[in-house]
Amino acid sequence: MGYLFLALAIATEVIATTFLKLTSGERQIWWAYPIVVVGYVLSFVMLSQTLSKGVPLGIAYAIWAGVGVVLVAVISWIVFHETLTWQQLVGMVLVIGGVVLLEAGGKHA
Repeated sequence: MGYLFLALAIATEVIATTFLKLTSGERQIWWAYPIVVVGYVLSFVMLSQTLSKGVPLGIAYAIWAGVGVVLVAVISWIVFHETLTWQQLVGMVLVIGGVVLLEAGGKHA
C-alpha cells in the first residue's frame, strides 16, 4: 500500500512541476497556480502516507525524486519541445539505475 501512495506522490508532484512551467515566462496562465499549489501539497501528503505505511525514508525519497526528475524531463521534451541531449539521456538512465540499486539493496520486512 505504501508504494501506491508513493506512485500518487510522484504523479501529483510531476503534474505540479509541469504546470509550474505555465506560471512563468511571457504568457503566464493564472489557473496554473492553483494546480501547482494543490499538486505540491497533495504530493507531500501522499509522501507522508508512504512513510506511514513503512516505506523507508531514503528509499521513498530516492524513488520520488528520481522518477519525478526523469518524468518531468520526458514530459518537457514531449509537451514543451525542450531538448534532450545524449548526456541527459545517460543521466536519466543513471538516475533510474541508482534508484533500482537503492531499492534492491534495501532491507525488506
